[in-house]
Amino acid sequence: MLERLGLMPPQASTVAGQVDLLYAFLLLVSAFFSILIAGAVIGLSIKYRRRPGEFVRTPHIHGSTALEIAWSIIPFGITMIMFFWGAHLFITLKRPPDNALQVNVVGRQWMWKVQHLEGRREINELHVPLGRPVKVTLTSEDVIHSFYVPAFRIKQDAVPGRYTTTWFEATKIGSYHLFCAEYCGTVHSGMIGQVVVMEPAAYQAWLAGDGADGATAGAAGGISVTATGEGLFGQLGCATCHQAGSVLGPQLAGLPGTSVTLQDGSSIKADDDYLRESILNPQAKLVKGFAPVMPTFKGQVSEEQLLALIAYIKSLGSSAGGAPGTTPAGSGGPDAGQRKTDS
Repeated sequence: MLERLGLMPPQASTVAGQVDLLYAFLLLVSAFFSILIAGAVIGLSIKYRRRPGEFVRTPHIHGSTALEIAWSIIPFGITMIMFFWGAHLFITLKRPPDNALQVNVVGRQWMWKVQHLEGRREINELHVPLGRPVKVTLTSEDVIHSFYVPAFRIKQDAVPGRYTTTWFEATKIGSYHLFCAEYCGTVHSGMIGQVVVMEPAAYQAWLAGDGADGATAGAAGGISVTATGEGLFGQLGCATCHQAGSVLGPQLAGLPGTSVTLQDGSSIKADDDYLRESILNPQAKLVKGFAPVMPTFKGQVSEEQLLALIAYIKSLGSSAGGAPGTTPAGSGGPDAGQRKTDS
């Protein structure tokens, strides 16, 4: 009803209804207790007010154990419902399905730069298929931005120097507002865009650059993100130190997701943030068994190129044998903290 009255944005994702239901519960509980407390204050003030000429000595009040227990247990139970309900929804929003479509989004003052893994690029627009989970990997080139789509009930900060993720599955065809929900500078209010939900067949045609809609959305076709990363990998000379059998740097095949042993004996998971840091600041976490010979590529590659390099490294698969400093996780593979590959 609130949606029909224009008081709420449309529910256009699989989680939108769940978010609204929790919001309604919080609102109703707050309204109930606000009215109850305000009514009690006003009612008791009227009933027990001091009347002109009256003087009544306040009697000694012993209290009520039952009442004390009731107003402790009932609010506790309600807040626990809120906590577990909210925690369940939070976990749902933070764990994208395995078959989710991958999209990279880079925020900058003052626009959203979008790249589909197939190579299609967009500015301030994101085209997605209906009924398919979409995982959005976010980062920022300058300050903190916030990727906010009210109709999907999702909001996730894009933070400089790290990767964050969010996901959604659209349930209605149409165009939906995309905002930056974090004050990011003088043109913050102009950092807006739209998410366009399309039928799967129409989306595939758009992705390939076919049709009038595709002509207006951004660069059609293009080289895939993985292919772009492969080109950068060769251009930057990464293979020189990270080829099989090299003693200068570990192999990268099978590295993502493994546990990397560092020179100080500690371990770290080779996730996207680790790969990014190893490219830009290779001396930060030195891998056991390799000398600190990798140069930094900070300032030489953009955030989009970093994402492409990471995508290529993740596409390499598993290697035949593990390199020093890594513990296979599933397929197994070497480690890469000290590598001249990433960027």
